[in-house]
Amino acid sequence: MKKLFAGLVSGIFNGLLGSGGGVVAVLALRKFFGLNAHKTHATAVAVMLPMTVVSVAVYACMYSGFDWKVALWVSLGGAIGGVLGAKLLKKISAGWLHKIFGALMVFAAIRVVVG
Repeated sequence: MKKLFAGLVSGIFNGLLGSGGGVVAVLALRKFFGLNAHKTHATAVAVMLPMTVVSVAVYACMYSGFDWKVALWVSLGGAIGGVLGAKLLKKISAGWLHKIFGALMVFAAIRVVVG
């Protein structure tokens, strides 16, 4: 039940904000399921795929402002970055992974608050 709830909360944030589902997934996988840092981040990526596909389908049906051309180009860059990030994950210690993730969260929070 905990796993389903973690997925539900991740999906809500992903659908509501267009992002954030992965962050919730990382935090839940680490805290509630005891996965190590590397397995947590790798599993979060796998968890994000279905909720992202569903969110894209809902957005595409509900909002006429959806820009497929931009999405395809950004997705191409994201796919390349995903390969590079996955390879880099193998080389980074758990301590550095936590620091990078934390710094990204702080930066994102400041950007949201300050604008």
